[in-house]
Amino acid sequence: MGLYNQSRAPIYEALEEFRRNRVVPFDVPGHKRGRGNPELAGLLGEKCVGIDVNSMKPLDNLCHPVSVIREAEEMAAEAFGAAYAFLMVGGTTSSVQSMVLSVCKKGEKIILPRNVHRSVINALVLCGAIPIYVNPDVDAGLGIALGMKVSQVERAIAENPDAVAVLVNNPTYYGICSDLRSIVRMAHAHGMKVLADEAHGTHFYFGEHMPLSAMEAGADMAAVSMHKSGGSLTQSSFLLTGPGMNQGFVRQIINLTQTTSASYLLLASLDISRRNLALRGKKEFAKVTALAEYARGEINRIGGYYAYTAELINGDSIFDFDRTKLTVNTLGIGLAGIEVYDLLRDEYDIQAELGDIANILAYLSIGDRERDVERLIGALVEIKRNYGRENADLYTQEYIEPRVAVSPQSAFYAEKESLPLEQTRGRICSEFVMCYPPGIPILAPGEEITEEILEYIVYAREKGCSMTGPEDPEIRRLNVLKEEWLA
Repeated sequence: MGLYNQSRAPIYEALEEFRRNRVVPFDVPGHKRGRGNPELAGLLGEKCVGIDVNSMKPLDNLCHPVSVIREAEEMAAEAFGAAYAFLMVGGTTSSVQSMVLSVCKKGEKIILPRNVHRSVINALVLCGAIPIYVNPDVDAGLGIALGMKVSQVERAIAENPDAVAVLVNNPTYYGICSDLRSIVRMAHAHGMKVLADEAHGTHFYFGEHMPLSAMEAGADMAAVSMHKSGGSLTQSSFLLTGPGMNQGFVRQIINLTQTTSASYLLLASLDISRRNLALRGKKEFAKVTALAEYARGEINRIGGYYAYTAELINGDSIFDFDRTKLTVNTLGIGLAGIEVYDLLRDEYDIQAELGDIANILAYLSIGDRERDVERLIGALVEIKRNYGRENADLYTQEYIEPRVAVSPQSAFYAEKESLPLEQTRGRICSEFVMCYPPGIPILAPGEEITEEILEYIVYAREKGCSMTGPEDPEIRRLNVLKEEWLA
C-alpha cells in the first residue's frame, strides 16, 4: 500500500477550485480566460481557456514546487516506482536533455547507442560531452537497428573506464529492448550512471507481461513520454530519478532550459493521466496488447507484409520486445514504408506514426478501437492489391554506422561552409540530417559524410521521407567544417 491515494489528482483539483472562485485576472496570459481572443475560446472551449493560467500561490510553481505540484510529483514517483518524478512541459526532448546535462560536463564521455533520438545529441551539443557510440547490430531484412548487446557495452566500458554514464533506449521506436538490468549492474560496478530514454515505454510501468522498466532495472534516470502511450497532452512528460540522484540538483538543471511559464493544461493532463494509469493501466494495456496481437495476425495473413514482434527475441541484441508495437515491414509488397505511409494518409485517411525506408509503425495505445484497426487492415489489403509490385531495387538499410571525427559541440560551433550535397563526400558535417519521425540522425555534427550516407539521403528524399535538420530545407546543400579549421 502506497503513501498516496492514487485516485486523487492534486493539480486538477486545485484548478477546479480556482475556477469556482471566479478570480479577476490582472496577470498573464493576456487572453484573460479567453475573453480577449474569442476565436481561441471557440476552438478550445471556455473551460479550457479558463484554466490556462499563470503560476500563483494556490496553484504552486513548477520551478520551485511546494504544494500541489510537489504533491503531484511525489504521487507520480510512487506510481512509477521512482525516488522522484519531475513534471516536464517541454516534451520528452526536455527530459532527455535534462538527464544528460545532470550527469555530463564538458569533455566527459557518455556511452550510448548511435540510434538515439536527436535530443540526446542536442544535449551533447549543449554540454560538450563526448559520445562513445556502441554501434548496434542491424537486421538487414527489416532495415532497423537492434538493441545494444551486453558484450558491446562491456567492451565500451573497458575501453573508456573514465566514462561517466551509459544511455539506453528502452525500448527503441520499433519496440526492441536491450538487457537493461545487466547493463545497469555493469555500469554501476564501474561507477557510471545509467540513463534510459523511455519515450516509448510509459506502459512498461503499468501493464502486465511488459519488458522491464528503467526504474525496476535500477537505472538512475528515465525520460518517460507520457503523451505517447500514457494518454496525456502532447508535450507533457515525466523525468524519473532513482535514489542515487540529487533531486535538488536535477531541478536546477531542468530550470536551466524549461519554461518559467508552465502550461497548467499540460500539468493537469499529466496529473490526470497518472491517475488513470495508476487505477486502470493494467486493464487498459492488456487490451492494447491483445489488439496489437490480433492486428499482427491479420496483417501477416495478407501476405507480403511482415508485422514482427516477440519471435525476434534472441536474448541479446533483442533481449525483449514491446508487444504493443504494431510495426510492419512493407518491402515484401515492393513498396518502401514511407510509400505505404503516404498511401494510408492520402488515399485512406489513416495517419500512421511513421513510415521509413522499410517499415510503417501504427502506434496503438489506450485510445484505440478494434474497428479502427480493422480499417487499417482493410487498407493494407487494398494497398497490396492496387499498388504492390516486385521489390527489386528497394533500399533496406535504416541505420548506417557513423565515423565520429569531432565532438558534436565542437562541430556545431566550428567555422563552416555550405556545399552542394554531392560535393560533401569525405567532409565533416556540422549539422543534423534525419528523417522525422523517428528522429534518429542519419548524420550528426562531427560525423564524416560517406558515399553510403549520401546515397541514403538521396534515396530517402526521393521516396518522400520528411527530412529535417539542415539549414537548407530541401537538403540540396550541407554545412561542413572548413578544412582549415580542422587543420
